[in-house]
Amino acid sequence: MFRSHTNGELSLKNLNEEVTLSGWVQTIRDKGFMIWIDLRDRYGITQLVFDQERSTAELMENAKKLGREFVIQVTGKVIERVSKNPNIPTGEIEILVEKLEVLNESQLPPFTIEDETDGGEELRMKYRYLDIRRNPVKDKLIFRHNMAQKVRNYLSDNGFIEVETPVLIKSTPEGARDFVVPSRMNPGQFYALPQSPQTFKQLLMVGGMDKYFQIVKCFRDEDLRADRQPEFTQIDCEMAFVEQEDVMNVFEGMTKTLLKDITGQEFGDFPRMTFADAMQKYGNDKPDIRFGMDSWN
Repeated sequence: MFRSHTNGELSLKNLNEEVTLSGWVQTIRDKGFMIWIDLRDRYGITQLVFDQERSTAELMENAKKLGREFVIQVTGKVIERVSKNPNIPTGEIEILVEKLEVLNESQLPPFTIEDETDGGEELRMKYRYLDIRRNPVKDKLIFRHNMAQKVRNYLSDNGFIEVETPVLIKSTPEGARDFVVPSRMNPGQFYALPQSPQTFKQLLMVGGMDKYFQIVKCFRDEDLRADRQPEFTQIDCEMAFVEQEDVMNVFEGMTKTLLKDITGQEFGDFPRMTFADAMQKYGNDKPDIRFGMDSWN
């Protein structure tokens, strides 16, 4: 292993332990006689210290050669920080480095790898692998992972099974144009990419899979809208031998579970509105009721 701990887990309880860390160089503060480096991975940041009195001349010289986003491995002792940082979990300790190895050098990044970066969207998309190192992007990926896991656990606990359905299918008449994929084995013929798994839902219900779900990619070759891209992901479910109330209770429960587990917010029963009432009061089948204004006031 290239590390004994991650950069987000060390604290005062690890005092005087010898540890090995790996990660990316976030920042360097060189005071000549002392060098501080923030080492980053997806778990957090740990401060490293190179001290002229306690470090060898060779180690100090190698530390001075480091640049932003160098990938390094260090071994050293966990010591208590004199100037603590309460804003990070590792802010009470630092690592007095005894051994340094550069795993990979880096050119100067085209934008700063910070929460508030100086890189515009087009530049960040060009260097997406760098952008992913930033907390706002990293946190969104972790959030999506956590949400998908919660959905799977909730639906599985409620008797649903996850079924993976084909991506290359026969074209079916739906609301938007299909993306098509040419078949090498059958010249002149094409597969379609599914706009939604509707056909397969029906097959599964007829086949006796009374509760099915998948977190699935859908493809629609249509003009972009605020809530629609050429490809997107949806939670797709189907239930048999149920009534409307059963469907609404299951998915209201899923929404409450997600909000509680991920955001810590708890809600009572959701208010419900019929289509007729929504159209009569608001003239819209998906009204925004936060403002307490209907269309006829």
